[in-house]
Amino acid sequence: NMDTHFPIRPASFADAAAMAAIERQCFSDPWPLEGFREVLSMPGGLGLVMTDADEPIAYFLAREILGTAEVLNLAVVPGFRGRGLGAELLDAGLAAVRNRGGTEVFLEVRASNTVAQSLYAGRGFRTEGRRRGYYRRPDEDALVLRLLMAPVRSNDGDGGPLV
Repeated sequence: NMDTHFPIRPASFADAAAMAAIERQCFSDPWPLEGFREVLSMPGGLGLVMTDADEPIAYFLAREILGTAEVLNLAVVPGFRGRGLGAELLDAGLAAVRNRGGTEVFLEVRASNTVAQSLYAGRGFRTEGRRRGYYRRPDEDALVLRLLMAPVRSNDGDGGPLV
């Protein structure tokens, strides 16, 4: 049923273990639990989880400092792929970054991961460069993508109706 709604909420420090478990299902060279705990406890850290019956099934993790953000990871558990959930979560994550004052976003993606590349391209990300041998297991280059975002405008009366 495509109409099922999977709520998205901010990730707390307590979500780190669930996020790391998703990470292990999704990536051949997964980030350790400590990495999630570190980002979720840093001032610029920003995480979101998408849940099904309160259980995280996807997450977005980024950090933002002085207007520049880096998307560290975005993952959807295998059983929930192909429904556009990654795109929905990415949009929520980018909105959260923008609401914090972010005006540019960087990320790395495996050179072979054309599915992710097309998702990011559809959101306005452009390829800025290549990092040779950035990934392990298997060794592979990373493409560095960058998105420029207009700053959030304060509501000065011409921003359209407030929803």
